[in-house]
Amino acid sequence: MLIRPRTRRSLILSRLAVLACVLLLSGCEASLFAGLNATDRRAGIDASRDIVFDTTHQLRLDVYRPAGILHAPIVVFFYGGSWVRGERAWYRFVGTALANEGAIAVIPDYRKYPQVTMEGFMQDAAHAVAWVHDHASELGGAADDVFVMGHSAGGQIGALLATDPSWLAPYHLHPTDLAGFIGLAGCYDFMPIPAEETDMLAIFGRDAAEQARAQPVRFVRGMEPPMLLLQGDADHEVDPANAISLAHALQARHEDVTLDLYPGLGHNALVFALSRPLRGNAPTLADVIRFIRSHPVAGSTTASR
Repeated sequence: MLIRPRTRRSLILSRLAVLACVLLLSGCEASLFAGLNATDRRAGIDASRDIVFDTTHQLRLDVYRPAGILHAPIVVFFYGGSWVRGERAWYRFVGTALANEGAIAVIPDYRKYPQVTMEGFMQDAAHAVAWVHDHASELGGAADDVFVMGHSAGGQIGALLATDPSWLAPYHLHPTDLAGFIGLAGCYDFMPIPAEETDMLAIFGRDAAEQARAQPVRFVRGMEPPMLLLQGDADHEVDPANAISLAHALQARHEDVTLDLYPGLGHNALVFALSRPLRGNAPTLADVIRFIRSHPVAGSTTASR
């Protein structure tokens, strides 16, 4: 395991960053994300939106590709929102940021509580990854070059796909078929769930055995893809202990894991740093791209990009 704490320095947020925090706290999420998306750079990017990947539930995904790309790594990004809210359209800035760096970004929607509990959104996530795996060449990539990435609740979803083989198994896939997992402030080790977290108890259950099924750290067996775990040490929504615990579990199995702890950075600032105006607040994008470029395709120990 490689743990790279950043040199502690003052992170001075721009006026837009302060405004972002105010909007988020006031519940104006749509306005916040619209503002971030208004600043992204779309020249040279081919975007395909509203592609149906699940006809039964009418679930859709958006794809962002570098124009004219012949082959590029694919990143399936699962957004956060406490498993109860969020929309793929809000995260266009993530798709364009990755595409501008030469990756193909796929952002799917998934069903949320109270429509479904964990079984439902995990099935949706696995279906989305399987769809990307099956259509990789059409997208401009390859089936063995698919990464999974997620923020917050989306990090928990992606990490379960990368650790618990039961979710991908119906599609004849295994976590080792993924080229890597990238977690941004993900929930990996969060039991017991406090009694006051009523939504989480409804989503993941009150019984310890039920809650254990939601913990990626419980499924580490030494058969996981490479992982990059990014975490702000000033995160008051998802305790940094989640990322540290998963990193230690992977280390104990001699797995390929890098944990980057960003000093002074909070929960949402970690993903907002992928947007153009806030990119100077944390090296999120640079670290993600470095990880993708430095890892061979799934199932290979010698391949290079």
